Amino acid sequence: MATTRHWPAMLAISQRETIKFWHQRGRLLSALVRPALWLMVFAAGFQNIFGVSIIPPYDTYIEYQVYVVPGLLGMVLLFNGMQSSLAMVYDREMGLMRLLLIAPQPRWFLLLSKLVAGTVLSVLQAYAFLALCAVFKVDIPWSGWLYALPALVLGGLMLGALGLLLSVSVRQLENFAGTMNFVIFPMFFLSTALYPLWKLQESGAVIVYTLTRFNPFTHAVEMIRFALYGQFNLLSSLVVLGALILFFLLAVWGYDPQHGLVKKARQA
Repeated sequence: MATTRHWPAMLAISQRETIKFWHQRGRLLSALVRPALWLMVFAAGFQNIFGVSIIPPYDTYIEYQVYVVPGLLGMVLLFNGMQSSLAMVYDREMGLMRLLLIAPQPRWFLLLSKLVAGTVLSVLQAYAFLALCAVFKVDIPWSGWLYALPALVLGGLMLGALGLLLSVSVRQLENFAGTMNFVIFPMFFLSTALYPLWKLQESGAVIVYTLTRFNPFTHAVEMIRFALYGQFNLLSSLVVLGALILFFLLAVWGYDPQHGLVKKARQA
C-alpha cells in the first residue's frame, strides 16, 4: 500500500500535468472544437431526421441536441484519455516518466498518479464543454452538472486506464496514431453516443447492436446520461468500474519490468 512518502509523487505528477496543460492552451480549444462541431453541425443537420422516443432517463420527447450531449462528453473524456497516453509514450522513452518508472515508489502508484492527473484534466474539459452547451442553450438540467461529476470521474478513469494499457505496447508515436484509429473511432461509433440502442435493434443491424451493447464506452455514455438527470444506472456503472479495474491491472502488469510487455518490447 502507498504510504505518506508516496503521496508527494502523485502531487508532483498532477502539478506537472496541470502546468503543462496550462502552457498548452490550444489543447483546451481543440478539446472543445471537436464536440462543438458535432453539436452545432451534426446535431443540427440531423435534428429533423432522428427522432428520440421517450426512453429512460428522459420522461418526455427531447431534441436530438440534448440526446448527443452525454455522448459528446464521453468523446471529450475519450480523446483526452488517449492524448494523455500519447504523452505517456513520449515521456516513457525520453521524458519525466522514464525517470519516475525507476523511482523507489511502487510502479502501480506512479501509473495511478498519472491516471488521476489525466482524469482531472479530462473532467475539467468536460465541464468546459457543458458550459459551452449552456451558451448554446441546450436543455441540460443545472443540477445534472453536480450529479454528473462521479460519472465523469469514473468514465475518465476507465478511458484513461485503457489509454495506459494501449501505451504499453507502443514504442513510437507514429505507431500510436494507427492504434488510436483502431480504438477511438470504433469505440465512439459503436456506442450510444449518437443514436440509441433501439434504433440499431430496429434497423436489424444485429452485429452492430451486439458490439454496441458490450462496448464499455457505451456504458460510460449511459452512466453519464442517467447522471445528468439525477439517476443512477447500476449496470453501466458496474461495467465501467469492472473495465477500469481490468484495464489498470493489465497496464500495471504491462509496465512491470520483470514480467510485462515493456521488457519484451525492449528486448525485441
